[in-house]
Amino acid sequence: MVVAHGASPPLAPPPPPPLSVGIDSCYRDDDDAGGNGGDGEPLSPTARMFQDFYIVSVVGCGTPIDFDPARAGLEVTLARHPRFCSIRVMDGPAEPRWVRTTVNLDDHIIVPDLDRAAISADPDKVLEDYVASLSTLPMDQSRPLWELHVLDFPTSEAASAVVFRIHHALGDGTSLVSLLLACTRSARDPSALPALPSAAAAPAPAPEDHQGARRRGRAPVFGVPPRPAWSAGALALAAWALSCALLAWHTVLDAARFVAMALQILRDPPTVFAGVRGVEFRRKRFVMRTLCLHDVKLVKHGFGCVRHVVAPDPFQPLLLSGIYHLHLFPYMIYVTQTINDVLVGVTSAGLSRYYFRRLGDLDANKGTCIRSVLFVNLRPTPGIQKLAKMMESGKHNDLKWGNRLGYIAMHDDPLDYVRNAKKTVDRKKHSLEAVVTHVIAETVTKLFGIEVSTALFHRMVSSTTVQFSNMVGPTEPIEFYGHPVVYIAPSVFGHPSALTIHWQSYTDTIKIILAVDDAQFPDSHQLLDDFAESLEMIRDAASATFRAQAKAYPDLHSKRSG
Repeated sequence: MVVAHGASPPLAPPPPPPLSVGIDSCYRDDDDAGGNGGDGEPLSPTARMFQDFYIVSVVGCGTPIDFDPARAGLEVTLARHPRFCSIRVMDGPAEPRWVRTTVNLDDHIIVPDLDRAAISADPDKVLEDYVASLSTLPMDQSRPLWELHVLDFPTSEAASAVVFRIHHALGDGTSLVSLLLACTRSARDPSALPALPSAAAAPAPAPEDHQGARRRGRAPVFGVPPRPAWSAGALALAAWALSCALLAWHTVLDAARFVAMALQILRDPPTVFAGVRGVEFRRKRFVMRTLCLHDVKLVKHGFGCVRHVVAPDPFQPLLLSGIYHLHLFPYMIYVTQTINDVLVGVTSAGLSRYYFRRLGDLDANKGTCIRSVLFVNLRPTPGIQKLAKMMESGKHNDLKWGNRLGYIAMHDDPLDYVRNAKKTVDRKKHSLEAVVTHVIAETVTKLFGIEVSTALFHRMVSSTTVQFSNMVGPTEPIEFYGHPVVYIAPSVFGHPSALTIHWQSYTDTIKIILAVDDAQFPDSHQLLDDFAESLEMIRDAASATFRAQAKAYPDLHSKRSG
């Protein structure tokens, strides 16, 4: 129900209707999307598994909320979306399904009546407390499973905020970002979709050029390495065969580890981050901090650009990223980082600082290993236009899961956090774990039913400690129904974890969002400080290392720069 805040502002024209986007993974362009489809469309196994799993996303706006254009924009976007105008029917003789219904926006737009004195005293805390309260409020299952909460008061970062609460059955994190982008426009050109980072800057490869596509980042980051040409020689082919054998071995090990975690044979050790039994039902607090994306990129480009200069030895080939290389001349090893490598390293450093500060003993439990569930996308990541077309057709929109290892350890050299993170990430990329675990989940669902697969999923997540996600946002300022967007802060709740870490980039900033058990982490803002200080520490160390190595090897660095 919309609560009026004074007189309505003049009506502004709504933004142009976006391309229709498909969210649920069971939706296909050959389905009946024109109506309720009789008995409705069946839920995908993923949608059935996420029974009480929700996405919450805070969008900070640069101006007060203009209700009329915002409502008009919702009417031509979300209210017409197939999943946002359908209810989830879980009972009855038929299998669980989506059934179309009429959307009443008054049921979905919520303007809470908050204490004005509390807002004046500490608006940031009021916003934080309100979003936390959403983690314990049930959602009406007789309506489409989404809400938009309007918090029309200024905070330290924005003039107002809107909070989406969306049931995870409607879509995954990638779909949510795509949905937000489809409802926004570029601030510089209100008729254009916002720009996203994309590997499409390189010329598109020919359809048969699969190796070129992989090199340009269009193929998934995991999988069988491309076979070299026959003319490359026997050594190159042997190295490729060895890489395939390692891929198979890693996949077997990772799949066995996944099964062991699902059966709770293998569990993380108890730490300050581990959730208690029933943590999924406890109140979650969502705290966030805005950091500089330039600092992350500085670490990415400047970290470890010289590891060491190696004398030539053709009989000792070097293994880099699963591919062997022969060198006949003195060479310098360059370590190519990704943004994700840096963020995993900063996460490890931040958790380590918090962990040992609370323990008060840097020597105790040194090297404690914890695991993080990481949801990975099994499809290539396209640019914004191709993403919109893919979402329009609704094909291949599953987001599968795997797991990534992390470590709690104190390092004398701050860059060791990033080095270790890169080793872990590269090792996980050289595995088909995400594909195999998805096949295992589908097989268990078909053989034993959704209840068993849901229980195994719950046990697997319970066996790990942290949930981790890194989402790429627009590279330019955007507007949400005419409101300038200041930040985007997505997170989740309803899963058996006491700590979930999200990184979300937007223009030249990156925001870290922590979803924490409210009772278990009373000092959650101190944890945010640990992350911010860890990034600063790693950035300073990377800058110092880059300057020192550039001075020591000026010729090699000049060649790299050129």
